[in-house]
Amino acid sequence: MSDETVGIVGAGIVGLATGRDIVLRRPGTRVVVLEKEQDVAVHQTGHNSGVVHAGIYYAPGSLKADLCVRGVGLLREYCQERSLPYDEIGKLVMAVREDELGRMDNLYERAKNNHVPDLRKVSRDEIKEIEPNAGGIAALHSPRTAITDYKAIAREFAKDIEASGGEVRRGFPVTSITSVPGGIEVASGQERIRVDRLILCAGLQSDAVAKLAQDKPEPKIVPFRGEYMLLKPDRTRLVRGLVYPVPDPRYPFLGVHFTPRVDGSVEVGPNAVLALAREGYSLGKISPKDLLGIAAYPGTWRMAAQHWRTGIKEYRGALSATAFMKDAGLYVPGVGVKDVVRGGAGVRAQALDRDGTLVDDFRIHQAGRITAVRNAPSPAATASMAIAEHIVDAAFGDNSAT
Repeated sequence: MSDETVGIVGAGIVGLATGRDIVLRRPGTRVVVLEKEQDVAVHQTGHNSGVVHAGIYYAPGSLKADLCVRGVGLLREYCQERSLPYDEIGKLVMAVREDELGRMDNLYERAKNNHVPDLRKVSRDEIKEIEPNAGGIAALHSPRTAITDYKAIAREFAKDIEASGGEVRRGFPVTSITSVPGGIEVASGQERIRVDRLILCAGLQSDAVAKLAQDKPEPKIVPFRGEYMLLKPDRTRLVRGLVYPVPDPRYPFLGVHFTPRVDGSVEVGPNAVLALAREGYSLGKISPKDLLGIAAYPGTWRMAAQHWRTGIKEYRGALSATAFMKDAGLYVPGVGVKDVVRGGAGVRAQALDRDGTLVDDFRIHQAGRITAVRNAPSPAATASMAIAEHIVDAAFGDNSAT
């Protein structure tokens, strides 16, 4: 039993999964989740594509690979227990050009090392059996890749915390974090909460909140907006499952793809453009403070020097639906502007090192009584329950289990 109070900054899916893990594994611990918004899962979790990734893309031995594969099993079981959506519709990762075949083969070997279940290579003819309207010359088929509703899962995690005597305190934007004898004081304006340990799961604000806790300045969060088109309702039959390109290994983004949702809609996208605000879900949302922070960081300019051509292409897609759909038509031939309407957008908290490197793996580190999640991009939602285990182990050590 424990009589500690643990504070968690951020009520996205990772923060809530962590709170739930604590109340389950450390009975008696009081958990207080602090969220600046009036609801949970407002930002990255609430704008998530809903895909439950099988672990195809991630470097073997990385945190992403290990926690994604474990996280899938935990998430599937949780959804089944709570009657939450979980639909294994399958995914094709499809090569449309000869020069992609080598990358596809490398991806297959990586996925095998990650123990992705039931993955197989398929030919052009087999692609047509799985996705009759798809193009492509070869593909990887992952029949166990699923879709779900991460916002619903996050809300269920919040209920679990509250049912165990914890609290999810909404409308509490953290303005200061101060070490005090035997603990930490977290403030929102004049309101103060004292905790014994603090876990930072602040997503788009992770570097800003870490700064309040006197954590190291890197990596810096640079927001990338991903915009989607939606297939018109009478065109959703064009795809049965998920249709993805073979990703470019230079980038942590997966490229434009087709994503059926649990509500029956089908998204096409996203692109990846530098957002002009951390919570900039539209082109018109601009934060001078966020822009100044991005511009003042040396890593931003080093990243731009390496990837400016790709950036121009992505912005062209943001401004022109025709340009946006050009790539999509390679994977489902014939689909075009006439088949889609503008959909929603999300913002990815992309961590960036000072040398301009786009941080790919999860970054979670411990500094005394504070555990900081500094980078948790996709597949963080898929892996959320496994990330929570990892965070609790880091925060409490080997004695975290009851």
